Amino acid sequence: MEVLAEMAVPVYQAEADLLRVLGHPARIRVLELLGERDHPAGELLGRIPIDAGSLSQQLAVLRRAGLVGQRRDTHGVVYTLLVDEVRDVLLAARTVLTALPADTDPLPPDLRSPTPAGGVAAAGATASVVARRSLAG
Repeated sequence: MEVLAEMAVPVYQAEADLLRVLGHPARIRVLELLGERDHPAGELLGRIPIDAGSLSQQLAVLRRAGLVGQRRDTHGVVYTLLVDEVRDVLLAARTVLTALPADTDPLPPDLRSPTPAGGVAAAGATASVVARRSLAG
């Protein structure tokens, strides 16, 4: 029996891979910001509490995944969101977070407030809630 050299990846595996790409607070924040508009690298660095080397690594992960693109212009390297549906994924994550029972881990008030521009919660609040939930087990 001959083994196929290339086998299709099951959809659930591809979904898990995508969620792993989204599994870092800095990458989530980059996607939130790029969901609003294109941003030069320096501007992203000013809006995300991370050092330049780490931001570069996170942007590389997003580029390899095909979610983010880059181009050069007068401002240097400018990043753009290539897959608009990422906004929907981030909004779905926010919806899930707000739907969790309040008695398990109350969400910060800003997550229960109306959706801010760009359709996603502030990164700091979202990241801290997810981190607390992850650590809790």
